[in-house]
Amino acid sequence: MLELITEFPGRAFMIVEYLRYRVPGDRRAEFEAAYARAAVPLAAAPQCVDYELTRSTDEPECYVLRIRWTSAEDHLGGFRGGPHFKEFFAEISPYVQAIEEMRHYESTGVQGTGASVPTLYEWAGGAAAFDRLTDVFYAKVREDELVGPLFAHMDPGHPAHVALWLAEVFGGPERYSTEHGGYSHMVRRHLGRSISEPQRRRWVGLLLDAADEVGLPDDPEFRAAFVGYLEWGTRIALANSQPDATPPLTAPMPHWGWGVAPPYVAPAEG
Repeated sequence: MLELITEFPGRAFMIVEYLRYRVPGDRRAEFEAAYARAAVPLAAAPQCVDYELTRSTDEPECYVLRIRWTSAEDHLGGFRGGPHFKEFFAEISPYVQAIEEMRHYESTGVQGTGASVPTLYEWAGGAAAFDRLTDVFYAKVREDELVGPLFAHMDPGHPAHVALWLAEVFGGPERYSTEHGGYSHMVRRHLGRSISEPQRRRWVGLLLDAADEVGLPDDPEFRAAFVGYLEWGTRIALANSQPDATPPLTAPMPHWGWGVAPPYVAPAEG
């Protein structure tokens, strides 16, 4: 489950293609095998973002192939005119007559995850966990010879504000946006600070030390997502803080999810 909602260059115009097939029962096994082979050149095509073939549980002869393309033009021109299409089509051509629908769709922006998967905010322990984290973290920062000077004149409320930022990023209440100006305010806090790479790394290291100290979950799935955001966020802050940086001052709040690995829940013992 990939849940970074912020749009990135090259991804804002992604197009989803749906192909609906009706394949007789005696051809289903060979149809699936053909698509397994066709997936090799499809995955190698730079215009393809991802794909999935699904089979109906209600009517097993019905299949849906979902392919996300970088754009409709890239699909119809780049892929079909490129070196991977011939091999792909050779595998699936016997089933073209079984296609009932073939259309491109664009996102409406209505998206999200259901309650069956906890947010990183919930998994971490909610607001209290992020409050503990930033309290311990900034106590370490004040005493650190490398990053301490960056926070020499830190407002007493800064740890609580960062706790709200992290909570919102990881799926909690939108209090940083409503009470402290959201992304626009955060990016302005870094302008002109000339953060160095050693300082960035120390910042990440101290926050991970604080996470261990306050007992944030240490399962690999949570920590991989947690560290992923810290690397992403601090590298953007580093770039935005340089003297010649001119970052965009308005952008959506980043919303971070589990990424490749969803939360691991051990099976119940029977």
